[in-house]
Amino acid sequence: MDFASLMSAQIAKAKGETAKPDTSATSKKFTKNSEAEEKRRAAYLAEQRALEEERQARAAAKRKREEDAAEEARAREEKRKKLAEETRRRREEREAEEEKARRRRLGLPELPPSADDVSANPENNDEDDLEDDEAEAWTADEVRAKLRELGHPATLFGEADAQRLKRYRRLTRVVTQGPIPTTLRLVEEKDMKVPDTVPEDKAGRRYLYRQLASYFTMVLGEWEKALQREARDTLAGKAAYNAMVQSKETMKPLFRKFEKGDLDDSILKAVVEIVKAAQERRYVDANDGYLRLSIGKAAWPIGVTMVGIHERSAREKLHNGERGHVMGDEVTRKFLQSIKRCLTFAQVRWPPEDVRQLMG
Repeated sequence: MDFASLMSAQIAKAKGETAKPDTSATSKKFTKNSEAEEKRRAAYLAEQRALEEERQARAAAKRKREEDAAEEARAREEKRKKLAEETRRRREEREAEEEKARRRRLGLPELPPSADDVSANPENNDEDDLEDDEAEAWTADEVRAKLRELGHPATLFGEADAQRLKRYRRLTRVVTQGPIPTTLRLVEEKDMKVPDTVPEDKAGRRYLYRQLASYFTMVLGEWEKALQREARDTLAGKAAYNAMVQSKETMKPLFRKFEKGDLDDSILKAVVEIVKAAQERRYVDANDGYLRLSIGKAAWPIGVTMVGIHERSAREKLHNGERGHVMGDEVTRKFLQSIKRCLTFAQVRWPPEDVRQLMG
């Protein structure tokens, strides 16, 4: 011990002060493993909580973006549908106006109202033909009694006698399930033979429409059965089946005309001639009747119809025959082509005895 230390100790002792112990020498130099592990565990948990909160925040932000994008896509889709519907409606109105103008120009009759027009006007619904003399002779009490027999209310609120009769006719309407469902009561095959001429009386015409509908229903049914037995995995089989399906669709307007009884006399006479020849297996004569109906005596221009700026003297004859021609109507043209397809199948299903009556 040096002199300075001895002097300091003596001075401190003389003053009555005690030297403060040095606590730096007694400080902890080591920690327990459990304490270190606890610190590491706490730090890990805090880090994981922070990562989970960040992940949840990102997921919530992504979900919010997806919901916003889906809402925008839904709004765009609704807007697109509305625009498409409006465009379609305007196009249909424009086409209807053009068709009316064309029919007026060609002198064709006006088209009947469509299903949308009928559904939009409930007053015009149920335009059933009340031409049944027996039904028209019924009294209101008899119609009520018949409705009660069917288990339906005799009178609805605000229902008039004519509306009650229409309701009864709808309930008792005969619907024949076949290739083309129809409200006509079909006749048996032995009664399908059509007469030579179109009857003039109302009952005779109504029965003629039933005969025609029965014959075409039989032909379409046999055609469908024949195609069901054949394989449709070839190109020819698919084309034949598509032709049959298309014929059924395009002949529905013809059946509707049969039901309403408003088929034009010129077309009705030609159809009766075609069906009578087909029933007698005179398919060449039936084809001739089809050609007379479809082409007729109208002048069909071939090639250049106008050269120069001056009108030729005979040029107006080219379009005179076009006025009122059956092929000017798209619906009529389609079901006439379907009748021709039915003839082509009929000569295969019921071949003629004379081979000269086979169509080419």
